[in-house]
Amino acid sequence: MQPLRTPTGLQLGRTARVVSRAFDEALDEAGGSLPMWLILLNLKIGRPGNQRELAAAVGVRDATLTHHLNAMDARGLITRRRDEANRRVHVVELTEEGEAAFVRLRDAAVDFDHRLNAGLTEAERDALDTLLTRLAANVGAPPSDDPATPPWTGLADH
Repeated sequence: MQPLRTPTGLQLGRTARVVSRAFDEALDEAGGSLPMWLILLNLKIGRPGNQRELAAAVGVRDATLTHHLNAMDARGLITRRRDEANRRVHVVELTEEGEAAFVRLRDAAVDFDHRLNAGLTEAERDALDTLLTRLAANVGAPPSDDPATPPWTGLADH
């Protein structure tokens, strides 16, 4: 009789919670959060141009994005203005303080990724990516072949 093996879903869920909490703590220590990091990152890489596109890129609803943007605006990280061509559209831009926050959170994210992957070879990382993608596909997640959709879309939904 084989020893009982922890079900993959339980092990993956436990690991995801531990890693997610550790990443949240790393971002918190740098003065941010996952939603803030994803918003700053998407603004920094030059897309999207308005709030609706930004919400889709970050993977949150418009109302949730508005909540985060209000907090970021109050901290002086972003500005919002009406689009000249379409007054119903708000254009979101980074301020100088937002640029500095981006750098802090980028450095925290890179440091965390190095810590998380310590001791793994490139081949092991590639194998992990393949396995995680396969597990997601096994439960019905559509493949993310669209290069316009960043792989971190939806991570702020927690």
